[in-house]
Amino acid sequence: MSGGGESFPKACRLLRPSEFDRVYRFRRSAAEGALVLYACPRPLSANAASATARLGMSVSRRIGNAVVRNAWKRRLREAFRVARKKIPAGNDYLVVVRSGAAPGGADGVAKVEAMLVALATRIVSRQAYRDAEVPPVLSTKPRHR
Repeated sequence: MSGGGESFPKACRLLRPSEFDRVYRFRRSAAEGALVLYACPRPLSANAASATARLGMSVSRRIGNAVVRNAWKRRLREAFRVARKKIPAGNDYLVVVRSGAAPGGADGVAKVEAMLVALATRIVSRQAYRDAEVPPVLSTKPRHR
């Protein structure tokens, strides 16, 4: 795990289903190995924290049991913490794990970090990404059971 001042605060996470939906609706993605990365520009706001990159994760049950899924999430969080300064800011990212066991050890974190940086840079550098209209954040209605 990382030492020092590295952290993963709430300001750097996608938290609401509406935020996940907005990234999916923007439909800009790239894949490498077991990861698919979706990206969407952040909506403009007066908040200074909007300049940071935010990360959401989707690791479904078909990937494996809870131990395997949580290992993936730990690797992704750690890789994002380390690579946050290298990833283009002002965007929301959503990582979907397609298959496989999480890479282990320090080499595994470095491998996932390199994939995140490469995928994020690839998506953001596309002309179609810069020219596309950003979908609005849709408010979610409370579910009635």
